[in-house]
Amino acid sequence: MEVLTTIINSAIIFLCSNILLYNKGYGFDLPIVLFAGLFIFINFFPTVLGRKLYDDQLVKVRNGYRLLSVFLIDLVCTILFYIASIFEYHVNSLILLSNLFVVIFLLSIVFWNGMLRVYLHSKQLGIRYRGLGLLCGLVPIANIVMLIKMINICYQEVEIENNKLRLNRKRAKDEICKTKYPVLLVHGVFFRDYEFFNYWGRIPEELKKNGCEIYYGNHSSALEVPNSAKELAARIKEIVKETGCEKVNIIAHSKGGLDSRYAISNYGCDKYVASLTTINTPNKGCYFADYLFEHTPDSVKNGLANSYNATMKKLGDKKPDFLGAVYDLTSSRVKELNSEMKHKEDVYYQSFGSKLKKSKDGRFPMNFTNKFVKYFDGANDGLVGETSFQYGENYTFLESTTNRGISHADIIDLNRENYPGFDVREFYVKLVSGLKKKGF
Repeated sequence: MEVLTTIINSAIIFLCSNILLYNKGYGFDLPIVLFAGLFIFINFFPTVLGRKLYDDQLVKVRNGYRLLSVFLIDLVCTILFYIASIFEYHVNSLILLSNLFVVIFLLSIVFWNGMLRVYLHSKQLGIRYRGLGLLCGLVPIANIVMLIKMINICYQEVEIENNKLRLNRKRAKDEICKTKYPVLLVHGVFFRDYEFFNYWGRIPEELKKNGCEIYYGNHSSALEVPNSAKELAARIKEIVKETGCEKVNIIAHSKGGLDSRYAISNYGCDKYVASLTTINTPNKGCYFADYLFEHTPDSVKNGLANSYNATMKKLGDKKPDFLGAVYDLTSSRVKELNSEMKHKEDVYYQSFGSKLKKSKDGRFPMNFTNKFVKYFDGANDGLVGETSFQYGENYTFLESTTNRGISHADIIDLNRENYPGFDVREFYVKLVSGLKKKGF
């Protein structure tokens, strides 16, 4: 149905664009008013036929990429048609020239109509492809290649997001993520999960659609592990007191896993935590952090620390500690912390990890840091070595089905991107539904 609609639209637009050639060059009388009406109708309603979409934004994206597909098909057909008209049918050159202006005008309308729709409504094009689209616009061949790429991205966006919406509607009544205890999401270092930024991308919304009750750590962006843990412990006790939930399930990313472990072990939170899931956490530290801390000149370290701390104070952190946070990621310091963070029998611990398979396939800055970290820590996710992830009763190493792999940022949906070979939102749905099955 999708292909059929595009073909029909392309045929109508093609006839509209070349109507002068039919009426004058070939002697066929086509009703101009009728085709003008059809042209206007298609530009307003590109998708009369097509499967049901569950979101208006997706409808707008589909209409956009469909118009761009029509433009591309008609552009190729018109070029071939003109070549045939010149060399085979010897149509009057004045008629050809007049028709050319009509073609350029009408196809331009179709192109810009489609382009504006996808630029305004697509979430997967991102800044990257929007920028590349503008840069390649006036470069022959490159503009066609980029247009095909953009059409494909938008098509995949509609397919993936619509299937996701349909799946969630189908299983909504089952509330597969409605755990006994609410989920507390704990962010990593140098980020926040309250005010100004959503650290977890589309994950919380996906979990809520499946019945999950979500809370956030709301702790500072950068502190030493013991101090971050103290803030986190206060937050856990606050949630338990205000809601009466008794306990929480913690899902913690990166340094947040260390903060959570310390809070459970040293601030009495084992009574309030049913489970701890660490995601790409440096549970054995990062050797590259040791190198940076030891070899970076003090003037540079202090300069970065002062700039960071001053900025984060303005954003609401009370006493940010850039250097303390970095130092607590070193392998030597984490070894000390591990001796202080005792395993609590009443808490269920599990961990997950992943790696970036090819640096060039990752998004900035993980594509840059991956090679550097690999020199010290071996295979890694762009920041943390593969050998550092494992902790707890169960450990799962996540694999993607493509050569890209899964980076430190991919695993929390930082870029809000549909990653090839790995459905990050469904991963968290299965994670939380697994906790529910265990009685947590």
